[in-house]
Amino acid sequence: MILAGFLAAAALAGLGQALAGQVMLRRFLRGTPQHGSAAVSVLKPVGGDEPLLEAALETLFRQEHPEFQIVFGVQDPADPALAVIERLCARHPARDVALVISAARHGTNGKVANLINMLPAARHATLVVADADVHAPPDWLADVVARLEAPQIGLVTALYTGLPATHGLVGTLGAMAISHGFLPGSLLARALGRQDCFGATMALRRATLAAIGGFTALADHLADDNVLGVLVKRQGLGIALARTVVATTVGETDLVALLRHELRWARTIRRLEPWGHAASVLQFPLFWAALAALADGRFAALFVAAWAIRALLARAAGRALDAAPSPAGSWLPIWLWPLRDLLSVVVWGASFLSDTVSWRGALLRAAPVPNETMGHQPR
Repeated sequence: MILAGFLAAAALAGLGQALAGQVMLRRFLRGTPQHGSAAVSVLKPVGGDEPLLEAALETLFRQEHPEFQIVFGVQDPADPALAVIERLCARHPARDVALVISAARHGTNGKVANLINMLPAARHATLVVADADVHAPPDWLADVVARLEAPQIGLVTALYTGLPATHGLVGTLGAMAISHGFLPGSLLARALGRQDCFGATMALRRATLAAIGGFTALADHLADDNVLGVLVKRQGLGIALARTVVATTVGETDLVALLRHELRWARTIRRLEPWGHAASVLQFPLFWAALAALADGRFAALFVAAWAIRALLARAAGRALDAAPSPAGSWLPIWLWPLRDLLSVVVWGASFLSDTVSWRGALLRAAPVPNETMGHQPR
């Protein structure tokens, strides 16, 4: 009975966190996007013809912003993404587009190496780095630029949902983890005082980038977004959150690939925030409620109630996110929630077994942000 009570308390804590995240999400979405006017260069590192790549990149061409340049960067002259870029440029001939093809390597992070190669082609003083799989609403760029106009802000980032490339089981499970785990959890963390940077959108002034040592300061770090945020904050500047919510493609179609991807996230986060990652196991209430019911059958009702509450909160979040370019959850089958929580706990547990992660076919080592050497980059 004591064990079952402990497990039930963990389930209730997870439900409380889910409810708080939903409250934060609704409060956040009541905000109004702003409209900045500064000219901006958007850096889009691309590698391979990923699922929904053309659809994602086209949302950038359709941005409602008065002046912006798009800089694409690839590292292989035979990259199939080049054909996608060509089609989009032909479809939108009025857009200011630059293409950089360079295999030059700078450190261990391939994305950052691409950015280093691309930077000389960027013409404007305001820079926005956006992943290739980002699907952005038309007002995303204007809102991001507007947030950066505040002098005390050095970096602007944006939340995102998960957009499955297919409507199969694996893509849906991946989208659930992003839309109903990462997104509300990030808002809750921000309410508690954290200012995280999310790699899907990173906007900063060129002068700020130079002050932290340029993209070179990120070249040997797997979690380049986290490192960028740390370096900007050490300049005495804050990190703002755009009001627009973008979507990122969940391209995995088999469970092993999805779990490998999620394990990379989990191991990276564990190395960056070990205590927070350890406590995050409480955010899976169905897992704890199921264990409580197995330990003492009288807690079976708690499991059923937790299941229903989890599904209702997801439905409410999906409706609240209707304006985002992602089916964020109102359509999700209710029976998937126990499976999603179980898989998340498996990933969480496996994150403690090693620091090795798989990224784009390469094995890398997740590492914490060094305390002594970072933040002292040349201005």
